[in-house]
This record gives sequence, structure tokens and C-alpha cells, in this order.
Amino acid sequence: MTPKQSPKVDIVAVAKAAKVSPSTVSRSFNHPGLVNLATRKKIDRAVRKLGYIRNRAAQAMHGKRSATIGLIVPTINHAIFAEVIQAFSSAVEAEGFTILIASHGYDLEAEYGVLRKLLEHRVDGVALIGLDHHDETFQLLDQQGVPVIAIWNFSDSAPIACIGADNQKAGAMAAQHLLDLGHREIGTVFPPTQGNDRAGDRLKGAMRTLEQNDISVPDTWQSEAPYSLQQAKAAACEMLEHGPRPTALLCGNDVIAQGAIYAALKLGLVVPDDLSVIGIGDFKGSEEMEPALTTIRIPAQTIGRLAGEEITRAIADQTTPPTQVQCDVKLVSRATTRKV
Repeated sequence: MTPKQSPKVDIVAVAKAAKVSPSTVSRSFNHPGLVNLATRKKIDRAVRKLGYIRNRAAQAMHGKRSATIGLIVPTINHAIFAEVIQAFSSAVEAEGFTILIASHGYDLEAEYGVLRKLLEHRVDGVALIGLDHHDETFQLLDQQGVPVIAIWNFSDSAPIACIGADNQKAGAMAAQHLLDLGHREIGTVFPPTQGNDRAGDRLKGAMRTLEQNDISVPDTWQSEAPYSLQQAKAAACEMLEHGPRPTALLCGNDVIAQGAIYAALKLGLVVPDDLSVIGIGDFKGSEEMEPALTTIRIPAQTIGRLAGEEITRAIADQTTPPTQVQCDVKLVSRATTRKV
């Protein structure tokens, strides 16, 4: 059995075992990019052999960085944010940081409470999803002077740094694609927009485009469903099985679009012959579906990577102004939509 770490195993012991200076060990932890790979490997071997663990709490008490970044997401129940979280995590880990993930269930009041807890843990920076947050949340971040970035939604007038997509444009592109295919009888299935500016913006963009083309969507063809295949399927079934049905469904994300396709199959409808379906997101698995899902691609990996690079830069240099970066969205036409 490996012996427990001795209280005497400190950074000096690690440096001695790795045959480097304590400052080099510290630099390897806090700024790995400044230490060559061979040296980092020697330090890592010494750390593993000695079972050394840094005392982050003590570092924070003495005003040093905790080397952690808080990431607050609406949900971890679904794969919606999986790609952006992975890319963000990889980017900050490359700079020596670890992420602490928390969720708030699309409740912005709960988000404020989660933020307070992360700040109590002395995180060096905070990443939020979207730009819709309570005033108290923005005030708390400003008071604490902690670098912060919003991921996923873009606005050039955002009060904080943001890296994301124009979700109104994504919704408009989805609607325009259906219009270009000749569809005029279009239904919508979107997630609730309360506390979800991404869904709200997509819906605004879609409805504006339809209205500009003199398309009115009846109330019976407008439905809500959370990020759930089961509930999206049920919502689409309710819309499609009674009375006249639309020729196309515009869905607020790929999860809902998949649920709508399952609903069509349950009702004996052929996609896209009887019903065209379009999603937004281009999540993993959307291309591999049968039929493959037509969608608006939001570049999750690029957004996550750029956000990770930006927050670590802001932590290192808090004198530069917030950065706003817009990532392009793209129509990916596959097999679930066709001309009428």
C-alpha cells in the first residue's frame, strides 16, 4: 500500500525530487506554458511519486490564485452544452486551470446563489451561459472584480465579455430555409424562453422572418417543450395528430427536432415527405440520425475554446477591456427537409 502523504511533502520536496528549483515547480503549476515539456514531465513524476497535493485554500487565503474557474450552466442533464463545456475545459486546463461546474435549472435566482458559492471558493474567474442574468448577478461580479465571460450568445453591446453566436440570426436562417423550400404552413416547437435568452432570440428571429414573408403561425401550431426527447415528442404529437397539420416544423434546438421526428414516426408520417423538420445547434448525433437532421450549426467547440482562451487571458491581465466575439452560424441541409 502506498504510504500517506507526509506533512513534510511540500513544494520544496517536489523540487528536490525533480531536481529543479521550487520556483520552477510553482511555475509549472501556475503557468505550464512557460516550462518546457521535459521539465514538466519530471515534476509530474515527482508529484505522483510523493503524492503531493497543493493547498488551494491556503493559497487563496494569502491572496494567491486558486487556479479554478467557475462555470455555471443551465443544465447538465442533456448533451446540449457538452461540446462547449469540453472545449472550454480543455482550453483552460492548457493554462493550468481547473473548472468547477454548477447548474441552476434555468432559474436565474438560483444562478445568483450558485455564483455566490463559487466566489466563496475564491475562483479566479467565472463563465456564464448567455447574457440574460439578474442585475444582482452583474452587480456582484462587478463588486468582486472577478473576470467573467458569457458563452453561447453574442451581443456587441454586452456589459461583459461574450463569445457566442447571433441566435436571432440562427432562428431567422432556419425559417428562411423552410420558406426557400416553398413551405407556408409552418409550426414551431421551442423551449420555454424564461431565463433562456438563446431560445428567446431564436424564436424572435424565426417569427420575424415568417412575419416579413406574410406567414402567420396559428396558436395551435406553436408549442413549447423543454430539452427532453420525451416531452418534445409529446408536444409534437399533440400538434400533429389533430386537425390540419403544418408541412414543416421549426424546432428551437436539435433535441426538440429529434423528438418531433419520433412523433412523426409514431403517427405514421414520413420525414420529410409528409413533414419537414429543422433544428438548431447541430449537436453530436444529428448527422448520424436516420434521416440525418437538417439544422443550423452553432460552432460549439470554437465558442468553448475561444471562451476558455479569453477568460484565462483576462485573469492574467485584468487591465484590458472585455472582448466580444461573434462566431458564424451555418445552414446544414440534410435529409429531414425538402421542397413542397
